[in-house]
Amino acid sequence: MGYTIQPAGANDVSLLMALRTEAEDWLRLQGSDQWSDRETGARAIAKWHTAINEGRTWLILNDALGPVGTVSRGPVDQDFWRDDDRPESALYLYKLIVSRGAAGCGIGGLVIDWACRLATLEGRDWVRLDCWRTATGLQRYYESVGFDHVRTEDPAHRRSGWLGQRPASLILNDRDALQPSTALLR
Repeated sequence: MGYTIQPAGANDVSLLMALRTEAEDWLRLQGSDQWSDRETGARAIAKWHTAINEGRTWLILNDALGPVGTVSRGPVDQDFWRDDDRPESALYLYKLIVSRGAAGCGIGGLVIDWACRLATLEGRDWVRLDCWRTATGLQRYYESVGFDHVRTEDPAHRRSGWLGQRPASLILNDRDALQPSTALLR
């Protein structure tokens, strides 16, 4: 089964919303409060359009199943990362979502490897992310795919704050497992 990654387009917003809603529902059933602040309606749609228009959101596609996930990158979150962390030295991942139908296939690890390659191409040393402080299962997952826990921040206005980073040079899967679509090669 082959996977490709391609930039999301404006026509993909309903699919992105569905992936997010599915993830929110699944997390709630697991007893997690991660993403319990549901993203619906005009504000959520506007956020997806902004990320797409800025070229920061991608779709992960499977040859047989079609769209199976999404990931975004973004600017450093200044609530968490400090100047002495050298924010410019990292690529920051957000909203890594894999559909429940494709869960357990290793797609998250493939996407993280892809992000590491992209970070290396950009001359960055790290791939960084944050997740909710209470999401211990997700934290363990990120550690299992090579992230080190940097620290936990606790700003009163945020639920996220567990900070992880992985060396951009760390590739854990076959180099050809996640291919950019031809759209990325143009």
